[in-house]
Amino acid sequence: MGKNCFKFLTFVVVFMILFLPEAAALWSRDKVPENKLNLLLITIDTLRADRLSCYSKEYVQTPAIDSLAAKSTLFTRAFAHTSTTLPSHTNILLGTTPLYHGVHDNLNFKVRDEYLTLAEHLKQEGYSTGAFVGAFPLDSIYGLSQGFDTYDDKYDSTVAGDPSKERRAEIVVDKALEYLNVSSSPWFLWIHCYDPHDPYEPPEPFKTKYSSQPYDGEVAYVDFALKKLIQYLKNNGLFENTVIVFTGDHGESLGEHGEKTHSFFAYNSTIWIPLFIYVPGMKPQIVDQNVSHIDLFPTICDTLEITQPPFLQGSSLIPTNKKEKVGGQTIYFESLLPYYNMGWAPIRGIIQDKNKFIDSPIPELYDLEKDFNETRNLSKEKGLGVYQKQLDQIIQKQESMESIEAKQEVNREALDKLKSLGYVGDSLGEQKRSFSADDDVKALLHYYYKSEEALNLLQKEGKANEGIKLLREVITENNRLPFAYSNLAIIYKSQGRLNDAIQVLKVGIDFIPESFDLFSSLLEYLFEANQWNDIITVFTRMSFDRFEFDPFVWNIVGRAYMNIGDFEKALESCEKAVSIDEKFPLSFNNLGLIHFNIYNFSTNPQAFQKSFLNYKKAVELDSNNSVAYNGLGLVYMYEKKFDKAIQNLEKAVRLQPDLDNAVYNLGLALLKNGDKIKALLYLNRFKISPSYKYFSSDEKEYLETLILQCKEK
Repeated sequence: MGKNCFKFLTFVVVFMILFLPEAAALWSRDKVPENKLNLLLITIDTLRADRLSCYSKEYVQTPAIDSLAAKSTLFTRAFAHTSTTLPSHTNILLGTTPLYHGVHDNLNFKVRDEYLTLAEHLKQEGYSTGAFVGAFPLDSIYGLSQGFDTYDDKYDSTVAGDPSKERRAEIVVDKALEYLNVSSSPWFLWIHCYDPHDPYEPPEPFKTKYSSQPYDGEVAYVDFALKKLIQYLKNNGLFENTVIVFTGDHGESLGEHGEKTHSFFAYNSTIWIPLFIYVPGMKPQIVDQNVSHIDLFPTICDTLEITQPPFLQGSSLIPTNKKEKVGGQTIYFESLLPYYNMGWAPIRGIIQDKNKFIDSPIPELYDLEKDFNETRNLSKEKGLGVYQKQLDQIIQKQESMESIEAKQEVNREALDKLKSLGYVGDSLGEQKRSFSADDDVKALLHYYYKSEEALNLLQKEGKANEGIKLLREVITENNRLPFAYSNLAIIYKSQGRLNDAIQVLKVGIDFIPESFDLFSSLLEYLFEANQWNDIITVFTRMSFDRFEFDPFVWNIVGRAYMNIGDFEKALESCEKAVSIDEKFPLSFNNLGLIHFNIYNFSTNPQAFQKSFLNYKKAVELDSNNSVAYNGLGLVYMYEKKFDKAIQNLEKAVRLQPDLDNAVYNLGLALLKNGDKIKALLYLNRFKISPSYKYFSSDEKEYLETLILQCKEK
């Protein structure tokens, strides 16, 4: 988009101020407080509009949210531009579409510092700013923390046993209320509740009440949590001095159109969202005009009576109070997670008046007035040229040349967390440029679910062979689906067929050499199989941009070089890992091990000291690092400091009971320290461990000698 566009938008703003003075008064309030109004933005993740009883009485009763909606302007046709969390919130807080800011997906993008956020804009106007988010997709590493005095993304309360990815709505609300207790007006508070997101696990009593519809139970629970917030505002005299914007970031398919959750398609089940805005003193009403997330930033500016930044792409919704049309602009939407992470065809489209056009290899056109649920595709009955032209024009109008710079490679830890939350992710070495009907998401999604079903057959029902059969069928029908090979390898590995798993991944890479996921999985499996030369061969013949962002790969390669005796390249690889992420404990574990091996071959005291320092660094970064404690124990044992060795080795075994080499080392240290009874316990424990079978004949003979020493009186 460039400087000329900024100049044009600035002209539009000036024109509105000079020549349309009545526009600012269209959404006038009966009583305007002397002080500036506060702003509360509530976003509920994965929230279908029809699950709120202010939109539909069919599913869930949401009395707290309804009570707020009843005092607000409620929009019945509000749309998200994207069906994933990070892009949707970026659209809201920047007031622009992904075409402009470049954030198209949760996995491989970041909001650039150069962009002005709503929080930064309000901060310039004297507002204190706080945000309390419910899950990792909105972690501060993704850039939306810009402008917030407080950005609380600490997931210190568990959901489903994992403290690091999400937290319940009640925790988010309580943290936000703590913030309000010490904040002075005017303030901007953003509250994000993640609960309706898959997996649907509402707490009691909602779990029991909605046992057959757990998603609805999550929505009911969020309503319960928000009741406390609304009551707080009323009890503390804040309700009549606060503008409240309530919306969802996107919806949830729940099986509609063959999609189980969201992020693949862009049907109304995932991009139609609830939206209502409460302004003190404003008469409530219902508005049926098409509006979108990018309209919120300019609306907030007008409501709070502050200047709109010139780059905003939406329209203020203020005129809707007089039943006037809001801009009438075309709404752009997209779903690009399948494109960026799976190499499938992109989905983009527009909503204009009653028509919705979805551009993909198999195009779609719907009349939303007659068919809001999109059951009848009119693309073959009506010419699509005019809609394609409108889409091309809006892309050209809204696109920024700098948007490409928002793409980034996320670190391994972030990627693993997002995947554990159900987000599909791969780093493709090369993106396709042209697509056919075979690449359409509609033609491919069932393969993804089939592959998912195969893994569930193993994990939930123990039916590994049935899962294998299903995945072989998928691969036979389509050999370019990375997840099919990955899942088949997982099942083979679960059966103890590690070599078969490795072969499957090698075949997958032959067909899909651009898949980093397959490459990374192959390295992991080769590592587990002690196939060091194969690791080096695979690594040296592959090339991915992600090599510069993933310390995990360099650590595997470093260990492979160490095990073939090339300590120089081993150190080089692990030091590369440290340069990528100096807080990644595994890198220091491996450096400790490499230096320890160098010491064993050279008796170089510097190598011994470096081994100790690297293991110490690893436990400083992760106090639950069992491998590092094992390393420290071994170092102390070499120094004949057996008490310290035992202390560290016991901690290693306590943290990870199946860390077999720590069990062996602890038995040896106890024996050296004269505690034969406990030593015998651990040495016998090692003898029945899975690792014992990898011992050579000489090592097994030495173990028997140690056991005999333990039995001697």
